Amino acid sequence: MSKKQAQIRLMMKRKILIADDEQFIRLLVKRLLSQNYIVLEASDGEEAIDIARSQKPDLILMDIMMPGVDGYIPCHQITKGQATKAIPVVMLTGVGHELNKKLSWEVGATGYITKPFILQELLDVIGPLLPVS
Repeated sequence: MSKKQAQIRLMMKRKILIADDEQFIRLLVKRLLSQNYIVLEASDGEEAIDIARSQKPDLILMDIMMPGVDGYIPCHQITKGQATKAIPVVMLTGVGHELNKKLSWEVGATGYITKPFILQELLDVIGPLLPVS
């Protein structure tokens, strides 16, 4: 593959933002998905909002329990914001209670994955949400 072909292939890759305060989770998701996606990282909700607005990822994986602003607030702001409302947000969290799932749907989440997760589960949820190249 030529350098130009590699650059074109990279430009065609979809961007996924992982917003999680745990560096291990961000690195795990990046390792699992970086072959097929450009993986952006945010360590808290405020950073997730900033990156969503500036980078316009194709999908966001959002933890609920983060310091400062929990994942519900950025999810709501992203899914209701004029510039970011088309970006699907999937909650990727250690919280599996039905009330948390219900609240996630109410603030605009399009998916919900409970940690620990397996790669196939992650791919099954995000695959249908990403636009085809």
